[in-house]
Amino acid sequence: MSEYEVIHEKSPAFYDRFERKAELQQQTHYCPGCGHGVAHKLIAEALTELGLQDRAVLISPVGCSVFAYYYFDVGNVQAAHGRASAVATAMKRSHPEAIVMSYQGDGDLAAIGTAEIVHAANRGENICVFFVNNSIYGMTGGQMAPTTLMGQVSATSPWGRRANNEGLPLHVAELLASLATPTYIERVALCDMKNIMKAKKAIKKALEIQKNGGGFSLVEILSPCPTILKMDPLVARKWVGETLMKEFPLGVFRDRRPELPTPPQVPVKTVAQALGVDEDEEAAPPRRHHTREITVKFAGFGGQGILLMGQMLAEMGLREQMEVSWLPSYGPEMRSGSAHCHVTLSHERIGSPLISRPDVLVAMNELSLRKFAAGVLPGGLILYNADKLPADFKVTHARAICIPVSEMADQIGSAKVANVVMLGALLEETGCLPTDTAIDVLEHSVKNKKLLELDRKAIAAGRDYVDTTVEVGAVAQPDGYSY
Repeated sequence: MSEYEVIHEKSPAFYDRFERKAELQQQTHYCPGCGHGVAHKLIAEALTELGLQDRAVLISPVGCSVFAYYYFDVGNVQAAHGRASAVATAMKRSHPEAIVMSYQGDGDLAAIGTAEIVHAANRGENICVFFVNNSIYGMTGGQMAPTTLMGQVSATSPWGRRANNEGLPLHVAELLASLATPTYIERVALCDMKNIMKAKKAIKKALEIQKNGGGFSLVEILSPCPTILKMDPLVARKWVGETLMKEFPLGVFRDRRPELPTPPQVPVKTVAQALGVDEDEEAAPPRRHHTREITVKFAGFGGQGILLMGQMLAEMGLREQMEVSWLPSYGPEMRSGSAHCHVTLSHERIGSPLISRPDVLVAMNELSLRKFAAGVLPGGLILYNADKLPADFKVTHARAICIPVSEMADQIGSAKVANVVMLGALLEETGCLPTDTAIDVLEHSVKNKKLLELDRKAIAAGRDYVDTTVEVGAVAQPDGYSY
């Protein structure tokens, strides 16, 4: 039996080896004296002591914390700059049994991530946020951070931070503590062993609060950054205790369960009530023999009803008990700006509303045709608002149908129904949904009786055009497809 007893070892919440560099698998990427390594150690030990490692998920964004997933043997999610608390919110809501931690620096959380952290705290999300404040942008070269001290020189404040030019340092703990909903907020420091042990206690408490469903917790950790501050590691640690703590005093800023007002009792609508259909229809089994899975990109100018086409198709899918998604994209112009949207109709849950290769492109103008046609899946379909394709434009990978819906709408009696003509053509050509469902949606959403009657004619016109002109009177083009 060995005469030695191990009293200190690497936490099992870390990987056995760090595989960032083949020859340095026992080392982290952090600089000598950096506080991140100490903060990592405290979090890992707290997870182990509370038995939470197998439930833990760490959200790490851009910054010096970016490589946390190399070290922590927990669930790891990489977030865009500043977005860690928003990603943590999504993770916690989708996996409420998980222990979700957001690990962020001052340049990340207090600058580009200000909106995310404020609103996550204001909603009282049941997550832990570990906020490392070293008063500077570390990874990107030492720019001024929101927490940079008055008079402190940085790459972007070469004359020192000035109140009249760069503003005052941002106090995150105090700011969030002014909200009614956070449960626990404390500021700690990594300046000496006594304070490091207090920091561990605060980190452990935040994790316990989340474990017990207690709500939002944030631990702000004042940390040394010797490399960017151009200090010896020991001097940097002393600087935290003697200088940084004067601007950011340690302490507990919030430690109580919030007393939130009881929400008003609002009648809960069923899907049928929300859509304005009969309850019996909602209770009916899915009518999947009438439906077809499909992805569609609608594109054109603002004012052509592009987004409305997508909304209508999505609502039709809902009425047919399908899974649906609608993702719009448009410019700032009220009219004539570019607009497009993605619609997915599926019999299974939809992983993402973004469609990179649609089955169908509905192009209401030439610009959209030229921009998006190449992205249609091979063997897919293009519906184009014109009587023929541009003379210099050929499609060889998909079937293209030209339908002059703008002219047809004018003949019906209103340019407003051009998009409905195209919708009728889409339903007839793809068979993705029954046409009577489209009529039901129009009757529910269009209150103007005159316009509703025009919409009915428009749906029928689009269907008839596909039935007669395309199937019977189609003209074969040189590339072998019918237009």
